[in-house]
Amino acid sequence: MGKMKISKEEFNQRIANIKKAMKQEGVDAILIYGDEYRKEGLRYVSNFWPIFERGALLVGANTQPILLCAPEGQKVAEEMSVWPDIRMLRDFLCVTVPDEIDYPLASFTSFTALAQELRESGKVERLGLVGKDAMPVALYQNIADSFQAEIYDCNHILFELRKNKSPAEIACLQEAARIADVGYKAMMEAELIGKTELYAVAIAEGAARAAGAEHVIFTIMGSGERSNSIIGRPTDKIIQDGDMIMCALAIQYEGYVATCEAPFAVGQYSEDTKRVIDVLIRALQKGVPHLKPGKKMKYFVQAVRGVFQEEGLSAYDVYPPLHGIGCAEAESPYPDENTEEVFTVGMTVNTDISLFGLKGGSNRIEEGYVITEDGAKTLSPLVRAYCEQWSGTKR
Repeated sequence: MGKMKISKEEFNQRIANIKKAMKQEGVDAILIYGDEYRKEGLRYVSNFWPIFERGALLVGANTQPILLCAPEGQKVAEEMSVWPDIRMLRDFLCVTVPDEIDYPLASFTSFTALAQELRESGKVERLGLVGKDAMPVALYQNIADSFQAEIYDCNHILFELRKNKSPAEIACLQEAARIADVGYKAMMEAELIGKTELYAVAIAEGAARAAGAEHVIFTIMGSGERSNSIIGRPTDKIIQDGDMIMCALAIQYEGYVATCEAPFAVGQYSEDTKRVIDVLIRALQKGVPHLKPGKKMKYFVQAVRGVFQEEGLSAYDVYPPLHGIGCAEAESPYPDENTEEVFTVGMTVNTDISLFGLKGGSNRIEEGYVITEDGAKTLSPLVRAYCEQWSGTKR
């Protein structure tokens, strides 16, 4: 069996969907920006993910996609991109230095030349832009000056297209979640008392890489009092007997990201710590029945927060307990208690059920789900099994 990945046919369909949306909104061409951090849009439309440099995909209403990159990333672009037309721009050179870097072997184009090329196939009076919120002001201004067209923010087009996942996308997310489970399980089963937080996450990350992780997007870690850091990085703090362990492992596979986080503690932990874990798991179990097609998203949020309210812990609930997943670790939808939008078949979501600042420590539960005709299927058997074992109940 071959490696699961997104097919060229699916990328073709994505471009067709984008062109349809462009026509509906009067957009003549669209430029989809990405870099090492804000990669999700560019990866979705081209499979390319820059390192150090920037990139974009340029699509005219009547033209084939053109991938834009910088010289050091050319070979990576040739390896990854599903589109063969690859051009280089000085505007996309290494993002961390002010110096003008000389690349004597590179052949550069420019936004002005690209705009002229597109106009040979049709008018370019309105340029759609995806990623305006992620790019530098100078780059944005150069694009605007070069194309001499109205700039129209098209972020919403990709946000909507990415909400519901294809079977191949779901399979990639399932594999990312499997790998995350492998890494997290290795860490949970290791002897962590007396070791540093860095040592603990090394176990998880190493096991995940060995299991096939394309990238470790992040590993959040806080033990003991450091569990109160909502998105803390691992440090050389020594893990003590009884410490709460707040650790989230986000794994990327073929551009898709799944996060695993089960609230646990090591050694002889207190009743206060036990209560935090218990309440989080009960909140998850109250919320999951609302993950079904046609159900308003607000009901999941209300069910989770209802448990916190009953326990008098609402003051420790710092953000909504659910968000979408896909090419980004957190993407639309991101519902709250007033969201009227409903779940639909093919949506993929991740719980983010959290309590921070309690005496017994802080933690959260991150478990991925795909919305199916019958309800919701977990992407993380490890988290499900752990929660069921803790509570003595089956979901």
